Amino acid sequence: MYDESRPAAAGGPLTPAGRLARLRLIRSRRVGPQTFHRLMAEHGSAEAALDALPDIAAAAGVRGYAVCTHDAAEAEIEAGFRAGARLICHGEPGYPVPLMDLVDAPPVLWALGHPRTAAQPMVAMVGARNASSLGIRMARRLAEGLGQAGHTVVSGLARGIDAAAHQAALPTGTIAVMPGGVDRIYPEENAKLAGDIARDGLRLSEHPPGTVPQARHFPLRNRLISGLAQAVIVVEAAAKSGSLITARAALDQGREVMAVPGHPFDARASGCNMLIRDGAALVRGPDDVAEALSAARSPAQADLFAEDAAPPQPARSLHEAPAAPPCAPAAPPTAVPMPADLQARILTLLGAAPVAEDQLIRDLALPTAMVTGAVLALELDGSVARQPGGLLARAQG
Repeated sequence: MYDESRPAAAGGPLTPAGRLARLRLIRSRRVGPQTFHRLMAEHGSAEAALDALPDIAAAAGVRGYAVCTHDAAEAEIEAGFRAGARLICHGEPGYPVPLMDLVDAPPVLWALGHPRTAAQPMVAMVGARNASSLGIRMARRLAEGLGQAGHTVVSGLARGIDAAAHQAALPTGTIAVMPGGVDRIYPEENAKLAGDIARDGLRLSEHPPGTVPQARHFPLRNRLISGLAQAVIVVEAAAKSGSLITARAALDQGREVMAVPGHPFDARASGCNMLIRDGAALVRGPDDVAEALSAARSPAQADLFAEDAAPPQPARSLHEAPAAPPCAPAAPPTAVPMPADLQARILTLLGAAPVAEDQLIRDLALPTAMVTGAVLALELDGSVARQPGGLLARAQG
């Protein structure tokens, strides 16, 4: 579970040049959040990483690779300012502290509203778009109670449960994480609510202003909803729904998962009932949430979704070798030559089903830095796609 008492890792504000360099790095072709953080760790600064990227791409066989230009990054900054939004880089003051411990923390965020809204303890609430009357009432009751208890309510501005939670939490603090640009309202019917949130709360997005939401953006958005929060509450959800994607992300991130029970005959309650069956805390009202947050994370929650896929192993340092068994003597460092067919071996091990990067390193039995360097080359080549939660898969098509 996220520990709100731990000190923030934020540093001082960046210079305009430093902020522009970080924006250029994350907007460069085939550089995602985890690749961004790896490049920053290996090269020490965004400027140095930008200088190294063309050579890394050339070594991977990518011809004519060009990083994001100054003009493109400056145009994005100008578009954000025209929308009234503020650019916040990873580690700067105002960057939400709970996101700092994610392996795929967004390197940059566009914020529209009051960043201080993210300084309070946060709880996420998600659920069905075609919510029932009872579900809407429950979402409102929970949001009001949590707000009065000092929590900011986080959701995704979707119709149904999301909208009800945002509306009820407006007086006390709410954050909407956008699937597209911070200035792109989806769905359009929530335009007034989005305006109210920008005035009294906060809208966040990791995408450039003006980005039109696409299907692939929603799972990325969901990981930020759960990552911001101490806990995710699912109010109504079908057995296969985006809300359960958010719940899965919460488990991978070490957050609590809670659910409101529903009637067995109501398909909108099947996902919630399944979560409770598998160990999620049962929620009847705000007091149940407070009680669950005060208790230690239940070991039973580790079994949620166990039938579908095991969660990825906790991320290690980019240069840290796999841990030795307890009490094993430390082995002296030895130079391991890079296999000539390493990239081919990685592609053989990867398929359409995502695999944790740590598992890939264990399967190859090679030094971490060697494998991550080869994976980075394959990412730039477009052969490997990185997914939320530290997962890798072969790129399709």
